[in-house]
Amino acid sequence: MLDFQYHNPTRIVFGRGQMAELDKLVPAGARVLVLYGGQSAERHGTLAAVRSALGSRWHAEFGGIEPNPRYETLLHAVELLRSQRVDFLLAVGGGSVIDGSKFVAAAARHAGDPWAILESFGGVVREALPLGVVLTLPATGSEMNHTAVVTRESTGTKAFFASPQVAPRFSILDPELGYTLPPRQLANGVVDAFTHVVEQYLTYPVDARVQDRWAEGLLQTLIEIGPEVVHGEPDYASRANLTWAATMALNGLVGAGVPHDWATHIVGHELTARHGIDHARTLAILLPSMLDLRREAKRAKLLQYAERVWQLADGPEDERIDGAIARTRTFFESLGVPTRLADYGIGADALDELVERLNAHGSTRLGEHGDVTPEFARRVFEASL
Repeated sequence: MLDFQYHNPTRIVFGRGQMAELDKLVPAGARVLVLYGGQSAERHGTLAAVRSALGSRWHAEFGGIEPNPRYETLLHAVELLRSQRVDFLLAVGGGSVIDGSKFVAAAARHAGDPWAILESFGGVVREALPLGVVLTLPATGSEMNHTAVVTRESTGTKAFFASPQVAPRFSILDPELGYTLPPRQLANGVVDAFTHVVEQYLTYPVDARVQDRWAEGLLQTLIEIGPEVVHGEPDYASRANLTWAATMALNGLVGAGVPHDWATHIVGHELTARHGIDHARTLAILLPSMLDLRREAKRAKLLQYAERVWQLADGPEDERIDGAIARTRTFFESLGVPTRLADYGIGADALDELVERLNAHGSTRLGEHGDVTPEFARRVFEASL
């Protein structure tokens, strides 16, 4: 096992009807800015419940944070909070709203150009406004970590940053808040969580047995509940397990003391930025090909994945690896998530630009071994057509 330090300051408040806890979690004298995405939070009563729980506290609201939150939009939130002397942020939504709110929290206390926060991957962040979360869409795990991804529309750049300063103080996880989510968003959440675990698990062995078993348990849970969450009626047990699995997938526990990959995520960001494909769907497109083409470097863990997650323990090694990758693709497709670029109208003529974008953004040595170059990514794109 690799050396590591682990600290997570986020208080998790999990279960039905936990919105009332906001009154205890938000400081009594706070001036609160509530950030959210579209109008669904208003239509389904979530914002009304937040307003009620905040009681007599002064608060303002900022809506319209997009999926893949835009830097340009978030700067308007920074302007608002500064003009209103806001001292506490409350993100009400899924990963995009939470990520955007983390950037706003950091930018509010940053004296220079806010883009430096992303250019430095969070290195310039010295302080941030305190942030709380009401989660409505389980997927990204952003509710219990200190990372965020923001898109700059003017340049088509999807950038990420990390800073302990922006870790949420608390996150309310009420599985019932997601009962109104459409199947597409639920499927995206399952795929996103699944791939988060894979990117920390399918690398190379370092005898981290605890982390491996956690990862395998999360993957098996997502495989078991994914189809019923996406295709069935809302059920508290399955939604509760999805909510906690998605949070655990990226709160640092699975990834402590093990090598990380993240090549699928970073290459996928270019598909989102250039072609507008949902983040999770870029992962479903790229992951099977990424695993297939990198099978030699990942052989030991792929065989472990085949045996422990998919129960493929017999036969030649390459057949077991083939079977595990094929079952991964089939799982994604069983959720209604296409796994080929052609399903999105993207052909071979688009690949040069995608490779160029990876070079332009400095994504030239990705993966746990730094061997995923832009030209290797081209092979992945080609295998994903």
